[in-house]
Amino acid sequence: MKSPLLRWGAFLFALFHVYTNLFASLSELWFAAIHFGGFCALCALSANERLRADVPRAKLQHALNILFAILAIGVPVYLVLFENALYAREAEFIWSDYLVSAIAVMLAIEFTRRTTGWFTPVLILVSLAYILFLGRYISGVFSFPGLSLETVLYRSFFSAEGMFGSTANISATYVFMFILFGAFLLKSGAGEFIVRLARCLAGRYTGGAALVSVVGSGLMGSVSGSAVANTVSTGVITIPMMKRSGFPPQFAAGVEAAASTGGALMPPIMGAGAFVMAGYTQIPYTQIVAVSILPALLYFLTVAFFVRIEAKRLGLLPENIEQTETLRNVLKEGWHFSLPLAVLIGALLMGYTALLAAVFAIAATIAASWISPRPMSLQDCFDATVDGVRNMTATALLLVAVGLVINVVTTTGIGNAFSLMIVEWAQGNLLITIALVALASLILGMGLPVTASYIVLATLSAPVIYDLIAQDYLLQALQSADLPSSVRATLSLFGGDPVVALREMPLEMRQLLRAELLDPTVLAGMLLSAHLIIFWLSQDSNITPPVCLAAFAAAGIAGTRPMATGMTSWKLAKGLYLIPVLFAYSPLISGTWPERLSEFGWSCLGLYALAGLLQWRLDRPLNPLSAAMLLSAAALLMWAPLGIPYHLAGAGLLFAVVLWQKRTPA
Repeated sequence: MKSPLLRWGAFLFALFHVYTNLFASLSELWFAAIHFGGFCALCALSANERLRADVPRAKLQHALNILFAILAIGVPVYLVLFENALYAREAEFIWSDYLVSAIAVMLAIEFTRRTTGWFTPVLILVSLAYILFLGRYISGVFSFPGLSLETVLYRSFFSAEGMFGSTANISATYVFMFILFGAFLLKSGAGEFIVRLARCLAGRYTGGAALVSVVGSGLMGSVSGSAVANTVSTGVITIPMMKRSGFPPQFAAGVEAAASTGGALMPPIMGAGAFVMAGYTQIPYTQIVAVSILPALLYFLTVAFFVRIEAKRLGLLPENIEQTETLRNVLKEGWHFSLPLAVLIGALLMGYTALLAAVFAIAATIAASWISPRPMSLQDCFDATVDGVRNMTATALLLVAVGLVINVVTTTGIGNAFSLMIVEWAQGNLLITIALVALASLILGMGLPVTASYIVLATLSAPVIYDLIAQDYLLQALQSADLPSSVRATLSLFGGDPVVALREMPLEMRQLLRAELLDPTVLAGMLLSAHLIIFWLSQDSNITPPVCLAAFAAAGIAGTRPMATGMTSWKLAKGLYLIPVLFAYSPLISGTWPERLSEFGWSCLGLYALAGLLQWRLDRPLNPLSAAMLLSAAALLMWAPLGIPYHLAGAGLLFAVVLWQKRTPA
């Protein structure tokens, strides 16, 4: 956004969001519509700034963008002015309702095409075709008789279940405010401080330059929440640093992409997905953030293990950090950058809403800059606000447009059909179910951004994963001697055997039994485990070929082949697949804090064993015997149901391999 008029428009639009979120009492439907219309208009007018006069049909494109901007502004205006008139007619459409709602859907399709590519628009078109007429031509569980055009447009535009439903409101509230906070924090100079801090913390260790990338990307990602933005912002510093220290360019790019992908898993912000998850599950955002700390640390440790093993293989020595760049000096110059995060976390823990906490954190960022050598001026605040709006554009348009797909899934019941299909294929096996969801995530990730992939998968498969995680707990409860009479009557319908009953009863009946027999806190932990599994698996589109945007961005900086870099980043990011299994089979998410910390410690050792196995070396290359010992160690350490004696045995095997390798001549 270069035009002063457009920049002022973005600034005022941001102020409107802040004011509405804090003070105004505005219909959620209207707020979401204004949010969508404004970002459509800004996107269209920004495109005009990039048009060159020598481009064929430049004048036509310029005129179309202005027309799109006018239509985008007209859509929320019509909704605000004529929604009550529609209900006065008992929701009977007239020609203008058809026209404006169709224009809104068309704008959602067009602007997601501009910001995310063709996959999302095609998915929306297929979904709308399915609910209108295509479903009647499909046999089996996915057959659907179809709805009228009036009903589909009403549910898409005027209903809280369509474009302007929950995901759009999450976008206009939590996501917008936290992206704005991230823009202020980066504008204040936090990015440079984070890289310097990471260099002091990790630079002196073996593979230090790559460890700087891991630590720096984790810290930066906790603020930005975007893997690609994280890769670009820190990669321009860390990738050349890794190459200079002796790492191959492809490995350096892979480390940056894998570490930057983990940034979206790192509290306290975790990108847009955490807020969507809070809205879906009705679990407080603070609880989601709290339980995500240990898994995020496990992920970064996994990448660090690969880095250390590769550095040992290459014979790299620790980096010689300049004496002036000490941790004490870095913290002395940049300690004030910790104040905004401290204010954010403190406000959340004190019970303030996430919106108020974000505002307090923005104010703290400005105040903290005034005690630094580079205080933020009014121009800096203006620029940070405009940057926040620009960074938000693609996310806002996506989260509104994906509401069209969610509306189709919930209206047609295709989500239940998909869940039944997974259950049938997996035959009730939780591990196979997770593998199938991972495969579906990879396919969706070829075209959908991470947040949209999570939303679609959570809608389709979260209930079945939640159900399978809860089955063992429910079985134990059903085998209790003092069951309520209503539960005994339910079991009698299936012959009285709890195992048979759980296998044969419908999902809805199991849900009722869970609500009656299990503690709500335990249920919340299992529900959160199911959603975090999907959330983590959805991140793989950033680093898994054939479409891996973070890896491609890192390859551009490193000057390496994009697809080969994607394969390297996929290998280094194995934690995305291994750690979600812990969510399902261990107390890492749903347990008490002592149980979580215990599982964290054993899993650190298990993941180190797996990293060595995948690299076929620790300090030295492996032989078949040491590889078998590492595989056994990883299984004993990471399979939580085995218990502490088996974990100790696994730790013994791992340390035996480590000591054996240290005593073996090179």
